[in-house]
Amino acid sequence: MQTISITAPASKSLSHRALICAALSTSEAVVENVLASDDLARTREGLAALGARFRLSHNAMHVQGVPTRHLPDDTVDLFVGESGTTCRLLAGVLAAFAGTFRMHGAGRMHDRPMTALIQALSQWGVSFTFEDKQGFLPLIARSPGTLGDTIAIDISESSQFLSALLLAAPCAPTSVTISLAGTKVVSWPYVALTLQVMEDFGVHVDVQTKTGNLWESVDWRSLRAVSPESVRFRVKPQQYVMDQNYHVEGDWSNASYFLAAGAVGSLPVRVHGIRPDSMQGDRAILDILQTMGAASVWDAHGCTVFPSRLTGTRVDMSFCPDIVPTVATAACFATGPTEIRGVAHLRFKESDRLQAVASQLRLAGQDVTILDDGLIIHPRPMQAGDMLSLASFSDHRIAMSLSLLECSGRRIVFDDPECVSKSFPDFWDLWARIPKGHVASS
Repeated sequence: MQTISITAPASKSLSHRALICAALSTSEAVVENVLASDDLARTREGLAALGARFRLSHNAMHVQGVPTRHLPDDTVDLFVGESGTTCRLLAGVLAAFAGTFRMHGAGRMHDRPMTALIQALSQWGVSFTFEDKQGFLPLIARSPGTLGDTIAIDISESSQFLSALLLAAPCAPTSVTISLAGTKVVSWPYVALTLQVMEDFGVHVDVQTKTGNLWESVDWRSLRAVSPESVRFRVKPQQYVMDQNYHVEGDWSNASYFLAAGAVGSLPVRVHGIRPDSMQGDRAILDILQTMGAASVWDAHGCTVFPSRLTGTRVDMSFCPDIVPTVATAACFATGPTEIRGVAHLRFKESDRLQAVASQLRLAGQDVTILDDGLIIHPRPMQAGDMLSLASFSDHRIAMSLSLLECSGRRIVFDDPECVSKSFPDFWDLWARIPKGHVASS
């Protein structure tokens, strides 16, 4: 049987973090296989505005770190486009610089929550002026560049808030202790990715958990369930250093569409460039597909998923929210309902992803219930038919995940197909390799 082979693009999450760590380094660092996308362009431009220099040569980004933490008196313009990652991570990083910054974006970015991060950065002496709505972009930030020794952050809406503080903390003149406020921790694996890249660049974060009244240092790789009152982070003043080239691994989020296509389509799909031992939370896509009945195998060439008869499942996806649209669409090809929980924070992404996914799957004839924190998909028979026009909500993950519906034999046309350039500019070229029209479970 023919196997379709796809190479996963570089991890978006790791590319952002690697460029930031390289820019905060005191010397030149070389980052290989950086994702080329709109979001990464915004991060690179923002770091360049702070003083970093970038040179691309043979798929390797040479980064000369920012030479000074004291910026000119002129306001530094930071345009983040529609990149929430750029916005949040750079908002934390700017606290390590003495200067005035104007941060603004495009599209839905001015509606995405920032209040918890703004409140935390205020503890470090950063003051904010808002041009429109309180707590949202566009804003002016004035930073003394001194940071502080303690700070608390609520990450019930986004783990990027914590990652932003962690990335800045080594630049402080004294040790920093970061504690968590709020009632829950979402998307913990993304925090683990931040800790991984910081460690790769020579920065140690002392992660401590609390048992009774005692705090003890732990290996952060061992943490699976995290609650706000039971974990804290201590960071000493350190330099970001990279003595060898840093290579960005493949992206499990963007691999998810093709792995799912292998399960619900007519031919096996092999994805190269992803690591079975990755810290990326979206590696869970393989476990979820296997739970639903998908057959898969790893070999030296990558991971292959085979056409399979899927059954519905119940899954908490609070640690891997970016693949919820993929799982929800794949669930339409299963027998029996699929219930996805723990993802209320999906309402604050590039779109309200719960509403977006549900509305478009309903247009495709599926029965979808929206919950406070998730979705229930009651699959109806998938049938080939005329072309179906769907809305992407200018959200890259909505467009890419709903493309799986083409495995039913129905051509899908999106109102804004170019939105995929945010994270995966080559998606449509690679998606053209996926055969359309034969459902594995039919």
